[in-house]
Amino acid sequence: MPIERMDHFTIVTKDAAATEKFYREMLGFVPGPRPSFAFPGTWLYLGDRAVLHVVQKSEVPSGSGVLDHMAFWGTNLPSYVAKLKARGLPYDLRRVPDGGAASGVWQLFFFDPNNARVEIDFAASEIGPTGS
Repeated sequence: MPIERMDHFTIVTKDAAATEKFYREMLGFVPGPRPSFAFPGTWLYLGDRAVLHVVQKSEVPSGSGVLDHMAFWGTNLPSYVAKLKARGLPYDLRRVPDGGAASGVWQLFFFDPNNARVEIDFAASEIGPTGS
């Protein structure tokens, strides 16, 4: 039986509320139903799918462990860059080099409040932000 799709990512944090707020504001995720686990946390949705599970713990592992980053597909690159600038969040904007199926795709990287790296990809045909 083959794998059909990615289901969700989980972030461990000391502050579930701040993490939820970050993903609501930056990516438009919406908090939704979560099972009554014995530990605190929240589930964040895109449409009808819980794509990000946030687990609150008193101690958080350092570094990224085996997860380097989580990637999403977005539209309207200039609006995301403006949002990051307005919040004073550093970011790295790149284009995928020539030579593969994703040539020219925009890649926007930044970090959440827990130091988890987030990537949003945008079509190569999108107009870059002013100064890119």
